[in-house]
Amino acid sequence: MLQGVWHFSFTVMDLDRSVDFYTRLLGFELVHVQEQRGDYTSRLVGYPDAHLRIGQLAVPGRAPGYSTHDLELVQYLNPTGTRQDPQICHPGAAHMALTVDDIHALHRTLERSGVRFFSPPNAITSGVNEGGWTCYFEDPDAIVLELVQPPVHRVAQGATAHSSRS
Repeated sequence: MLQGVWHFSFTVMDLDRSVDFYTRLLGFELVHVQEQRGDYTSRLVGYPDAHLRIGQLAVPGRAPGYSTHDLELVQYLNPTGTRQDPQICHPGAAHMALTVDDIHALHRTLERSGVRFFSPPNAITSGVNEGGWTCYFEDPDAIVLELVQPPVHRVAQGATAHSSRS
């Protein structure tokens, strides 16, 4: 039976560059950096002689669950890969949505830092998130991320749900 999400992971070209992006610009906290190689790692990822460098990051202020981190960034030192077509319309493409409290301010900050956005923040005009804002952007490896500023009623629901779990 499903109990939760352990973490989300992206494969990146340069772990140091990506850790800098996710911590300095998006506000994640770096939990741990490690190298992995050997029989276990090779069996896990399915590559003989696999050698990985991994950064584990967490959303600040969240109590850890089973895992100590929310996001894992993986750089393959062996084998090295190449970036495939990053278009989000292709099957297998993924994105991660991040909840923020002021999408307009963060959009301006990220844009000034050279982050590529698909569009400015868009008002959500229908559905359960009506009244909120959202926009897509890319990290340094052209991995698609989304900023979501939930509408007031969803923020209130989230606060109620969080306090009932505590």
